[in-house]
Amino acid sequence: MSFIPGSPPAERSAAPPEFDVRQFGAVGDGVTLDTGAINRAITAAQTAGGGTVVLPAGDYLSHSIRLCSWLTLELRAGATLIAADPPPPGGTGGGQGESAAGYDAPEEAPPNLYQDFGHSRFRNSLIWGEELDGVEIRGPGRIYGRGLSRGNGRVALPVGQVALQPPGHLPDVLEADGPVEPWDDAAVRSGPFGYPHPLDTLPPGVGNKAIALRGCRNVIVRDLTILHGGHFAILAAACDHVTVDHVFVDTNRDGIDIDACAHVLVSHCTVNSPWDDGICVKSSCGFGGLRPAEHVTISDCYVSGFEEGTLYDGTRSRVIRHRGGPIGRIKVGTEASGGFRHITISNCVFEFCRGLALEQVDGAVMEDVVVTNLTMREVMNAPIFIRLGGRLRAPGVTAPGTACRIAITNVNASGVAPDHGIFIAGLPGHPVTDVRLAGIQLHSRGGGRAADALRPVPEMVSDYPEPNLFGPLPAWGIYVRHAARIELSDITLGLLGAEARPAVELDDVAAVGVVGLRLPGRASSSDWVMKDVTGLRARDCEGLPET
Repeated sequence: MSFIPGSPPAERSAAPPEFDVRQFGAVGDGVTLDTGAINRAITAAQTAGGGTVVLPAGDYLSHSIRLCSWLTLELRAGATLIAADPPPPGGTGGGQGESAAGYDAPEEAPPNLYQDFGHSRFRNSLIWGEELDGVEIRGPGRIYGRGLSRGNGRVALPVGQVALQPPGHLPDVLEADGPVEPWDDAAVRSGPFGYPHPLDTLPPGVGNKAIALRGCRNVIVRDLTILHGGHFAILAAACDHVTVDHVFVDTNRDGIDIDACAHVLVSHCTVNSPWDDGICVKSSCGFGGLRPAEHVTISDCYVSGFEEGTLYDGTRSRVIRHRGGPIGRIKVGTEASGGFRHITISNCVFEFCRGLALEQVDGAVMEDVVVTNLTMREVMNAPIFIRLGGRLRAPGVTAPGTACRIAITNVNASGVAPDHGIFIAGLPGHPVTDVRLAGIQLHSRGGGRAADALRPVPEMVSDYPEPNLFGPLPAWGIYVRHAARIELSDITLGLLGAEARPAVELDDVAAVGVVGLRLPGRASSSDWVMKDVTGLRARDCEGLPET
């Protein structure tokens, strides 16, 4: 039997050995730092060629846990892994040896000129691994990121708490934790894209991620609960063959981020993340190179933006604390330097959060994306947002990329906020192409003004691609600009309140087919605005002559 590079040793027995962290000195009382004991158990598993490190019932206070290949880290029923507070500035964590300095220092890496500090460093995490093979992190226990930072300050505010703001001011993501805490003068000096960014640069000893994996293969995270997970509850970058299944996340910033990974399945996951994206596919330079996110499937998942902790306790508190409303969505982008290929999203539910976003703004491709069977309720902005922009935050890139071959079918969106309906936007000379939308029901809350129908929509070529930054759109149902070969079929656009804007506006669109678009209670030609539209084919559309 030949040895295959990267495979476990041939002499491994059929039943991998187990390593109970209590046998290596862990106490599990929620007070004693158990970092050293957990890492000693992992080292023993590594020496044995692999195995399962077990955390039995108990509360395990820890700083950085370093994974190894062919390892299963199992949090059994009743076990909670708690992220310990970092040491105070200039102090220690109160432990001995490796625990004294807090979380592992962020590793040396090229300057993070194209993405924030949180994407660019992995070792300053509660659990991390680099260039590993055969890693599994599983429950049914919990991870509680009590001592993690969200990127502004040493420790995030407790669950559900937000820093006091001036009257009438809704904070941005990082402002929620209070004033900016610049760690050093170098961190404040930003590059051409605003990075390095002072809000996301953290000193040694401070941790900001629950789970961080870079360059790993054959990774499984399953049957796990993550609460208050810091900047990222799960960040996987440049990994291959990743499965995230039956994971519950209720957190204070990003939920599950898949960055420049290939062959990924995210399934049966529940993510509540009012302050940032719920499930996000990216392709940044954060791992030190460029590669596409490809062959990614997201299925049977639920995302929401309830107040943090209230999905976990079942109260589902609907409090809008963030400019633009809670986030909590599924997104492909914004970091898009390596591009996106072969992405499938199916059978997912959005509730009290922003809609689906597909964004390519950094000069690479976004192609062959299929989305089907989504239900959305209480949507904070565009239920479907497709954006091709020209931010170009990537090395050597000088021109916009492409967004093409996108199919979105069978979507029900109700209670959609008034500013945006379906929103598709390319750039002049760089259209979004080959998009098919079919089987969609959108019910807007209404409330748009006649003045909104006349306002010019800014191009925002190089700006951050967020729907609310464009302001209210001139059409409440569908707005398409700078696009070609667009098919809209079997679409119902309904209103739940008064509305002064038209239902549909197409601007600089070539070769567009519209079939079976219904406007219940509205059948006027004034609901259609066409600007520089060529190759229009229309059939069975209320208020639009057949063409």
